[in-house]
Amino acid sequence: MVTLKDTGFLDIGAQRLEYRFVGLLPGKAPTIVLLHEGLGCVGLWGDFPDKLSAATGAGVLVYSRAGYGKSSPVKLPRPLSYMHDEARETLPRLLDAIGFERGLLVGHSDGASIAAIYAGSHQDHRVGGLVLIAPHFFTEDPGIASIVEAKKAYETGDLRERLSRWHADVDNAFKGWNFAWLDPEFRKWDITEFLAYIRVPVLIVQGEDDQYGTIKQIEIAQQECYCPVEVALLPGARHSPQREAPDPTLKVISEFVARVFNENREVSLGRHARA
Repeated sequence: MVTLKDTGFLDIGAQRLEYRFVGLLPGKAPTIVLLHEGLGCVGLWGDFPDKLSAATGAGVLVYSRAGYGKSSPVKLPRPLSYMHDEARETLPRLLDAIGFERGLLVGHSDGASIAAIYAGSHQDHRVGGLVLIAPHFFTEDPGIASIVEAKKAYETGDLRERLSRWHADVDNAFKGWNFAWLDPEFRKWDITEFLAYIRVPVLIVQGEDDQYGTIKQIEIAQQECYCPVEVALLPGARHSPQREAPDPTLKVISEFVARVFNENREVSLGRHARA
């Protein structure tokens, strides 16, 4: 286990991953791990980790996956299994490295997919719940069309310049995400098989005007999950509710986190009483 500072790097195998930690360390409080979007990183979460820690009392870890932010780059093209690889290989080692004992995974977009794959493929009793912000469980035509538009904005507009503020190797970050999603074979990408194996409460937060995913993403989770699935569909928000509707997003997430912590505490107390 590493000694966590406010900011630093985690060496996970050959990857050197940028991180930021807010609040009480694991062992002193539950930990919420934030998993960013396909073009995200530590910095793009802004002050959301600070507000989430203050609202819940939990420690909050946010890290940049390889290829993003100040983390080490990745070899291009990314394999189309990159989200599966993150969930099966990197995330388990990262949780162990930070001394994760109990808490939740909060994922946005690609990060939500990674959280769902992890929870649906690992029996990790340390994870008490999932918050999936703008998740995608399968590809949709509107989402692919928006990714095509992002490619145009990157090549001919100011998107590259705006992203370069956040990523040390902006081409590595953008192409790693965009080229994978626009590969014709990626149309077959579908992770709904993992949903039935999730054994913890789930909150899905989605903007009503999400340009990357429709209500079908929520419906498939409700159909396939055996665990409780709560939904917050937020008006005035698109694909990034934590930035576009920060107050209602923080409210629904912090309330869900409080319920999960309370339920887990009651279960733990019940076990001790029976013992």
